[in-house]
Amino acid sequence: MNIVVLVKYVPDAQGDRSFEADNTTDREGVDGLLSELDEYAVEEALTLVESGDGEVTVLTMGPDDAAAAVKKGLQMGAHKGVHVCDDALAGSDAVATSLVLAEAIRKLGQVDLVLTGLASTDGSMSVVPAMLAERLGLPQVTFASELSVDGSTLTARRDDESASLTVEASLPAVVSVTDQINEPRYPSFKGIMAAKKKPVETWSLADLGVDVAQVGLDASWSPVTAVEARPPRSQGEVVTDEGEGGKALAEFLASRKFV
Repeated sequence: MNIVVLVKYVPDAQGDRSFEADNTTDREGVDGLLSELDEYAVEEALTLVESGDGEVTVLTMGPDDAAAAVKKGLQMGAHKGVHVCDDALAGSDAVATSLVLAEAIRKLGQVDLVLTGLASTDGSMSVVPAMLAERLGLPQVTFASELSVDGSTLTARRDDESASLTVEASLPAVVSVTDQINEPRYPSFKGIMAAKKKPVETWSLADLGVDVAQVGLDASWSPVTAVEARPPRSQGEVVTDEGEGGKALAEFLASRKFV
């Protein structure tokens, strides 16, 4: 089974983010890393292949630094990587991203399963998998917390607040997984060394046959129009217990309409 895992290089959430004049993220001002939620998709792909046969390809789209996301996937155990890198991609929204990734998947040839995390940790839109499935004409399963494949049938469990649903889909398919599906492995020293010899291809928009007018900030359907820093957290109010602490606390919560 050939599995493609979409991975994204995102700004480290622990760092201080800043933005360019056009409201895009200043990627030079903060360290980046593989989106943590994508690690669950990589782990699931590796588990599925290890229980049968096939190979795992990690695919990313982004600037030069995004190669680090591919590298991390290879260190975890993926067999090969693809990095779509082109200056014209800067500022692309989800629509353009799904277009480029769909063409990259088509270029890879036979793909049985496309796995993604439930969302990227920067944009958190969670819409690219659906757009990708539409472009590729494939069935889609979202937010899978359990996954198995038997022949050409995929079975997934989806959990919501009131019930767990078991759904089936025929392969090939696009599936997004949650952080409940597994525990991602840490790259071993052997894996880190082996990753240096694994093939990584770098494709441009021209390689994919994508017109530059369809991507980038100017082509975005949902550009960010304004960015405002979150106000600093104010100091909390201390309720001192002088014998009637419980009453004071209840009055405080009631004044905020928490009770």
